[in-house]
Formats: sequence, C-alpha cells, structure tokens
Amino acid sequence: MPSPHRPPAELPPFYYRENFHKLLDTVEGQYGDLLLPEETGFLEAYRRLGFDAQCLYVRLISRVGPWFRELRLHYPELGAITPAVDDLLQAGLAEQAAGLSVEDLGGLCSVAELSTLYATRAADKASLLQQISQVESSETGALDTLIAADCARVIAPAKTDVVNLLQLLFFGNRRQGLTDFVLSDLGVARYYPYALDRGQRLFPRRETLEAYLDCAACEDQWHVLLEQGDEKGIRELAVAMSCTAIRDPAVQHRWDRLYNRVARQLERMGESQLALTLYSLSQRHPARERSARLFEKVGAHSQAEQLCETIEAQPWCEDERDASRRILPRVRRKLYGGSTSRRRDQFDQFVLSLPHSDVRVERQVAQKLSGDWQQVRYVENQLMTALFGLAFWEQIFAPVPGAFNNPYQSVPADMYEQDFAANRRELLDSRLAELSTLSLDVELPNRWRSYQGFQCRWVNWRVISEELVTNAAAVIPREHLLAIWQRILFDPRENRRGFPDLLALGSRPGDYQMIEVKGPGDTLQDSQKRWLRFFREQGIPAAVAHVQWSDD
Repeated sequence: MPSPHRPPAELPPFYYRENFHKLLDTVEGQYGDLLLPEETGFLEAYRRLGFDAQCLYVRLISRVGPWFRELRLHYPELGAITPAVDDLLQAGLAEQAAGLSVEDLGGLCSVAELSTLYATRAADKASLLQQISQVESSETGALDTLIAADCARVIAPAKTDVVNLLQLLFFGNRRQGLTDFVLSDLGVARYYPYALDRGQRLFPRRETLEAYLDCAACEDQWHVLLEQGDEKGIRELAVAMSCTAIRDPAVQHRWDRLYNRVARQLERMGESQLALTLYSLSQRHPARERSARLFEKVGAHSQAEQLCETIEAQPWCEDERDASRRILPRVRRKLYGGSTSRRRDQFDQFVLSLPHSDVRVERQVAQKLSGDWQQVRYVENQLMTALFGLAFWEQIFAPVPGAFNNPYQSVPADMYEQDFAANRRELLDSRLAELSTLSLDVELPNRWRSYQGFQCRWVNWRVISEELVTNAAAVIPREHLLAIWQRILFDPRENRRGFPDLLALGSRPGDYQMIEVKGPGDTLQDSQKRWLRFFREQGIPAAVAHVQWSDD
C-alpha cells in the first residue's frame, strides 16, 4: 500500500538516485541469483554512469512519460543537462524519438504552444489535437515540427521494463514506486528493522517470478477489455483463464483475485455458468459467497445450502460468514418450506440529551459521562488495534515467506490476507499462551516503550500514549483483551474497524465500558454490530449511547 504521506512534488534528483541505489542493492542482495543477463547488464550500465546522468535517469523513470523535451529538463542541481543526456544515450539507457504521435505531442506541449506550432486555435486541447491530426500526416512530421521550435532533442528513458521488474522485486507488488520510500530519508518515517531473509523471499525461484508476470499480463489484458467494454473479449479471456494451469502455487492468491474480478463482471453480463466456473477456481473471498448467491439466483438451492454449510463450518472472513447466515435461511425456506424468524439485535443502550454544538458528538458524550467515570477517552478504532499491534509486534514482523520484501514496510505483505494467521499459527499460538500468563499492565507499556516511533499500521503513535496504554491495560481484564485479539486474528482486515467510539475507565480492574455513540439519525454499521454481538457473547461491557438534541 502506498504511503499516505507524499513527498514534495519536486525533490532534488539526488534523493531519487540515493533511493534507487537502495532499491538496486536490496534487489541484488535478495534476488541476484534470479536475475537474467539483460537485468544484470542494466545494473552494470547504470552504475558506470556519472553522478549527473544517474540522477537524470532516475528522475525520468519516476516521472510520467514516456517522452521528454530536453529543453524542458530543468534540474539546477545537475548543471547542464546536455552532457547527462549524451551519457544516457551512449549507455543505451535513453532513446531519442524517431517520431511522435499527435497524442504524444499533446502530452509534451501546452495549448498555447500547440496553437503557435500549428497556427491554429480551438476551445480546448482535445479539439486542437483533432485539428492537428488532420494536417499532420506522419509521426515524423510531428517530431520535426517540435524539434524545429525547440532546437533540442526529445528523449525517453530506456530499459523501463527492467526497472519495473526490479521495482516489483523490491516492493513485492506493481503499485509502488520510488516516491513510496523517499520519506524515510527525510526523517518522516522510521521502519522496524525486521530481517530480510533470502530464504523467505516472495519469489523463491525465477519460475515463480515468471508465473507472477504471466498473471500480471492477464490482469493488464483484463483491464483493457473492461475499459473498452469488450464483452466478447472478456468471455474469451474467462474461458482461457479457466483452462490455464497455475504454474506455481506461490501466485495462487494473485490468480484468485483475478478470478473474482472477472467472474463478478461475468455475473453482470448474465454469464452465470462461466462466472461459477471461475469462482470455483478461487480460494479467496468473495468467491464462495458469490457462488452461493448465484446458485440461489438460478434456483440451485441444494448447492447453495451445501456451500453455505461449508462456509459456516470454516468461514474465510467475517463478511463471508455474515452473507452465509443471510442466504442459508432463504434457501432452506425454498427447499423445506416453513419460515424462520429473524433474530433482532438487542444491545445495552441508553439515551442522552445534549445541546447542538460545533464539538464532535463523541467528545460531547465523553464530557457528559466524565462525572461517572475516572476517565472517558475518545479512542474509536485506535486503542484496541494499537494494543493488538503491541501485543503481537514480533509475530507481525516475523520472517515469513513473502512477508517482507524491502526495509520500508509498516506491516507484512500478507497482513490483511485471509491466511495471515495460518502462516504464523505456531508463533501466534505460542504468543497467546504466553500472554495468558503475563501481567498486561506491565507487558503492554513495556512494548510501547520498546517500539515507540517505528512504523506499524496497527499503532498510531500520535494518538496512543504510554499513559493510555497503561491505564487501559490496568482496568480491562486480560481474558477480555485475549478474546478481542483472537477475533482480530481471525480477520485482520475487517476486524480492525468497528470498535466503539469511547472507552470509559474506572479505578479498579473490570470497571470499564466501551460506548458506541450514535447521533440523531445515525445507525450502527455491520462491523459495529459484529463487535457488539461479540462483546455480548463474551461478557465484555459495551453499550450504545443514542444522542438526542435538547434544543430541537
């Protein structure tokens, strides 16, 4: 996941160069044995460049291209650009344009420049380019027109396919790029020093990498077909996917995501049977839920019932379990007749009358209740997730195959996958057993001090203080925290949200309550209902505070 922080738009080129070197060094250390001659040749060619040429190359590959006007490359830190461009061209790390499409020309020039170049005007750039396309007969002509005006070259960085592969090896995905870890050099982010173990890498062999790239190519084809609205092409792709043997089980999860996306589109197209075929190949939510819904839709109620019973026995996640519990009564009514009454939730609740205010309603309720408790804190999802992160820090950052690909991750790559806990079962079971014997009012503050400041998506250090951790751990019973943590581990993606807004703490262990605040017209979300049901089952004190405006 890209960092929520973004660096300044125009950092000096040497920042990008330094981080690109870290990327290359990390990839070479982790995957040097898997690189092909073309890839190692790129590393050698790049490292032979001078400082300015290296900076320019890295800056070009981190910008939107592919083409750049030499006249527009302004990097004062590098001095004259022409020698650096010459070095890149000579090293084969840049290419000079032999022609430009009208679309390329539009990307390189402003409306004013295009109007001057072609002595024409239009209301917008799209209209202007349409006019130019009618008079510009060749790509060579478009390039010649621009060069005649600039008296300078048009270039593009070369070997970008190799760079993309190196970035994939570094980040473990195709979403991220250089700016996603520039921040660490600026002192914005500190990352926990987990181990990068070649034996635990995401791609253990070249065949796994090639299998990943095969799936990525299929994904790219899917996105093009979807954008074009090509239903015939989507059907053909789906048939081909259903017949494609997965070459390496390490990329199964990636194919699962693609199966689900394509199958969902097939549903919309009315291709139920082909959608069911793809869903049957997927081991990822919502494949089983969508299959159950499709079975129900086409009248295959016995198959829907059987699938829902399988889900009930071994659910993949909270959403799937909830969906199954909605579908199963319906199909059983179809199969066996009769009716089933829907059980309504009954949560502890109370009503508060408050005046309108510019202050958030949660903070108003906290203030209102502060006289009844030693302290009332507005914590929402922040506290319970932080306590989980602190309690299982070492297990979260444990070396697991494919979990850590570079030194700039705030959680493992599989943190929110449905097999996160399964991948660490022994470690987590051991930690749960250990936690069941520890004094958490000592253990959790110690953890806070040990890890404070390191990036972890479970802990918001700006909100969670040592004092809050200490006070909460001193009052909330250990068995309550253990139960909450085990539920989080079942589905980390879903169960990291939905916690009540407020935590009211008394002066002795067990004297506390979690309170969900609902203003006028506000209703409970599914994630909140699930936690409130769980709290009721576990005997964890929780209530809903319904606010009415006293001055309405």
